[in-house]
Amino acid sequence: MNKEKAGVNVGVDVGKYQLDFFIWERNKHFVVENNDDGIREAIGRLRRYQLDRIVLEATGRYEMAFTLAAFEKKLPIAVVRPILIRQFARAADQQAKTDKLDAQIMARYAATMNPRLTAQKSKNILLIKDLVVRRRQLIDIRTMELNRQKIMGKPVDRSCNRVIKALQREVDWVEERLSKAVEEEAAWSERKALLETTPGVGKALIWTLLSEMPELGTLNNKEIASLAGLAPINRDSGKSKGKRRIFGGRHSVRTTLYMATLSAVQCNPVIGGFYRHLVKQGKHKKVALTAAMRKFLTILNAMVRDDREWAY
Repeated sequence: MNKEKAGVNVGVDVGKYQLDFFIWERNKHFVVENNDDGIREAIGRLRRYQLDRIVLEATGRYEMAFTLAAFEKKLPIAVVRPILIRQFARAADQQAKTDKLDAQIMARYAATMNPRLTAQKSKNILLIKDLVVRRRQLIDIRTMELNRQKIMGKPVDRSCNRVIKALQREVDWVEERLSKAVEEEAAWSERKALLETTPGVGKALIWTLLSEMPELGTLNNKEIASLAGLAPINRDSGKSKGKRRIFGGRHSVRTTLYMATLSAVQCNPVIGGFYRHLVKQGKHKKVALTAAMRKFLTILNAMVRDDREWAY
């Protein structure tokens, strides 16, 4: 069959066992199984069209097989946050929910909002992202076990210790693999070297920024803060002036930056001085720490952008 010339936008509703496709400009819907054969069939059908973009949600890894296969065939993929699709569906007054309707609203979102395409990542970068996530999971579990040890006391102390030691061995194993994988990314070497010169910046923050915020150094201060969910959002209406609050952004980056900023407040004179100044002015400590996180990130962004080491 000849390829159709007009550009089309495709929405994909991803399920554990099946993928629902909707081609907006052609009003076509089809379903395949979410396995190698089904994905191969879907890509074959999609390649008949001139594609503007294929939009799908990040769904806890069920989308990965299709996304990787589409990247291999150079198809234009946009992986978007589920909340954006939900908000768009509400704005379009779509109340009903089926797999077909979900794929349709994503196709409509693609055609209307023209979301930015997702850049293809190498297998090594995907491995790094997985290892960063796994490290965070293990540390969360270890923290829970440490808290249980304090609460439960001596009767179960040995059991808790065994679990904590096992978790620490897993953390060490993940960190060793992370270090090797990051070293293999030659394109990251300069940014990594710059970040390492900053007091308060440790391996965890470097791994997270390099793998989960590749835009670092390419955006202005407001944009990079917004990307991390650290830009205050106005809540004003008429004469009413609401409190500005942070919202959205990349949670994993913000969480890791929070821990790094706690350290930087103690060992980094610029971040620590800025935080203490805000507290002396009467700012709540949580508000002051959030402001310090934002300042910390914008400084790191400027260092990468200007290709300069820490010199504050």
